[in-house]
Parts: sequence; structure tokens; C-alpha cells
Amino acid sequence: MGVDLSGLVTPTPRILEDFRGKVLAIDAFNTLYQFLAIIRQPDGTPLQDHQGRVTSHLSGLVYRTSNFVAAGIRPVFVFDGVPPRRKARTIEARVEVKRRAEQEWREAVEVGDLERARTKAMQTSRLTREMTEQSQRLLDFLGIPWVQAPAEGEAQASTMARTGSAWGVVSQDYDALLFGAPVLVKNLAITGKRKLPGKRVFVDVEPEEIRLDRVLQSLNVRHEQLVDIGILIGTDFNEGVHGIGPKKALAAIRKHGNVEAALKEAGVEIEGLDEVREIFLHPRVDPQVLPTWREPDLLGAKAMLCDEFDFSPARVEPALVKFAEGRKAAGQASLDAFSAGS
Repeated sequence: MGVDLSGLVTPTPRILEDFRGKVLAIDAFNTLYQFLAIIRQPDGTPLQDHQGRVTSHLSGLVYRTSNFVAAGIRPVFVFDGVPPRRKARTIEARVEVKRRAEQEWREAVEVGDLERARTKAMQTSRLTREMTEQSQRLLDFLGIPWVQAPAEGEAQASTMARTGSAWGVVSQDYDALLFGAPVLVKNLAITGKRKLPGKRVFVDVEPEEIRLDRVLQSLNVRHEQLVDIGILIGTDFNEGVHGIGPKKALAAIRKHGNVEAALKEAGVEIEGLDEVREIFLHPRVDPQVLPTWREPDLLGAKAMLCDEFDFSPARVEPALVKFAEGRKAAGQASLDAFSAGS
């Protein structure tokens, strides 16, 4: 879920073509979970092959990524490694949420409430090791680079954006800003018409760009203070202070300068404060990652999708063509030396 900074930042609306020529480091787990949640049957059942294996993640990868490449975007997917110890509580809580949602989904299906069934089903998504390996194998066929982070994928992606091997980070969470990403791009993988939960209303979802320097300037805080704001609100690595949301957290840090002074006035403590702050300011990452784009193996990708997972060749082939055309559109300059963009 990440930290909630929604009340403090003002995104800039974008379209895919605005990111033409730019390398975007995509938080792979975050994005694959989006695919697993959204790409489903009307009753909430995920896409499956004849063996009952979930294929929603592969569908999202091939069709959505082909749109990125067609728009001139250079994606690189960054996968999570071993999570920090302090994330264990969040992981346990997510497992319990999924367990309850699965029960509520079954109950909704039994009574024929498909709208509620789909809503609950979206909360049950599980990304297995097998799905992760399938995704990485498909990316290899598509010629799209992927990176295995030592710990948090979002931290690795943010480091890549800071050091110039990527231009920005793609994620639905605001954590990338706490990790120091200069640019956060939201909604890239879920662009299009989306139904509002519990309502018969559809809205247009478009990409959004958030720049860290503008956030800091508008809030009149330093990056370290933005991290402290996040800690007060609550992150994947700590529980926030009860009753403190984004605006109260900002006011507290503006008044006191740091989280310690704010907690002292409130008469409360945050367990592992220094450790949580260290996760954001000095995360465990590989500092020298240089993504390399390769010639796509379209026959291999088609064989994997159609022969192994029952995808329709008629649907897959137009998407795969976009990867070949994207490579060709780079002109004489090799994609292997493609810059992160400006």
C-alpha cells in the first residue's frame, strides 16, 4: 500500500507520448499486482489457461508493455528482493486482508452479486514465485530488461532514477518519493476507462507525473523531512501515529523540524524509528545498474504465450509486432546505449 501522501502532492496530467525516449524504471511487483487485480472476468475470476494457471500478469505484460514501447518509452522492470525485516508486519496484514476478501468474494458469487464479487476478488491477488519467473522469462523474450533488486524494488528503481540509468520511477505508491526518486509516474499501467468502486461511474485514468523537487518546494521541506512526514503517517515499515494524516504530519514537521520533536510533544513513540528512516535514506540497492535492451525473440514470445498459456495468436501477434517496430524506430542508434532521457 505504501505511504499516503495523496493530500500533499499535486500530480501533473500526462499522456504516454510525453515519456517518449525516456527510460522508466517500473516497480515490477507493484505493476504485476495491478494486472492481477484489474485483468479479470466479470465475476472477479482472473484470466486462466486450460490448466487453471493464472495468466492475468502475462496478459498485462505483453499488451500494456507493447503500448509503452509503441509510445517510444524504454521500460525496465525492477523486481523485489528480500524485504526488510520491518516489513514483516505489513506482509502479515496483507495476507489477512486477502484471506477475508476471498471469503467475501465466494459469498458474493454464491448470491450472484457480481459487482461486489469483482471488487472483493481484486483484493485477493497473489503474486507467486512461479508467476514472477514467468514474467521474467516473457520479458527476456520481448527484449525488455529487468533488474533483480537486493531488497525493495522501489528503492532500487529510485536509485536508478537518481543516478541517471533511468529518468523516472513507475509505481502506484508514493514510496518512491521517500526513496528519493526525482520523478514518480503513476497510472502508466492502468491508463484507460476505470469503474469507481461501488458506483456505476466510469472515469478516464491517465498517467500522472510527480516531481520530487516541486513537492519539496511546495511543502517547504527537505527530503529528510518528507521521510519524517511519511513515518508519522505510517509506511510499510512502521505504524504511524493514530490520528495523524498527511496534513497533520506536515504541520507537525513544519513546527518541530523533525519527527523526534513531534513525537515528544505528542507523548508517543514509533518503534524502530531510526531503522525505518535508514531504510528510506540509505536503502540496500545495487548502485551500478545499466539496463540493456535486446532484439526481441517474437517467435519465442508467441510460443510461450500461445502454446504454453493458451493466448490467442490473433490477439498476440499485433502486440508483438509493436516490440519489433519499437526496436526499429530507435533508428541507427543502438538501444543498448539509449540514454535515460532528459
